[in-house]
Amino acid sequence: MRVNETLPLWQRIVTFRMDIPRHWKHIAEMKKPDAPIRFEVKLLRPAIPGEDRSWSFLILPKTASEPLPRRGRTTVAGTLNGHPFQATLEPDGNLSHWLKVGKHLREAANAADGDMMALAITPVVPEPDPPVPQDFREALAQCPQAGETWMATTTVARLDWIHWIDSAKQQTTRGRRIRGACEMLAAGKRRVCCFDPSGYYSKGFNAPEAAD
Repeated sequence: MRVNETLPLWQRIVTFRMDIPRHWKHIAEMKKPDAPIRFEVKLLRPAIPGEDRSWSFLILPKTASEPLPRRGRTTVAGTLNGHPFQATLEPDGNLSHWLKVGKHLREAANAADGDMMALAITPVVPEPDPPVPQDFREALAQCPQAGETWMATTTVARLDWIHWIDSAKQQTTRGRRIRGACEMLAAGKRRVCCFDPSGYYSKGFNAPEAAD
């Protein structure tokens, strides 16, 4: 179910329902893998890369994603074809994750689109604090009450707040979400309301489409 963002914030909070508590409980009970998660997967070229055409991506098999601590954005460290890296995985909307592979990492791993890649990953624990976008940082600075709550939240909560803002497809929506975030934080709400970080229930996220 999607949120109608034209409604007042209080009405969105009251009327929106998302049946994910059981899944959240399942994620909370997951443990960090004792050993690196090893798998092989094909490196893909995006069908619509945007202005930067130099990147590639890969989609984790569900068996590789399942041991990770959460279905939303998750930071991992490991190796790609033996080359060390650390990156934040994005949710693919299907209870798994995908990884954007930039030009430098691809070249360091001596890889090309279409190659089978050997990966070994482990989740970074604790989750690193995410960088705060400039526009959101400025909004928090202008609302001291929101800023105080922000500093009192967990790293994972901050990760989801930023993910919710970053996932806006239009600048007007982004601005509305930043204002809404400040309102909720100022009211003492430490977690973003009604946001599905996996994209599975809301159908809000998906991995890039691969080129033929």
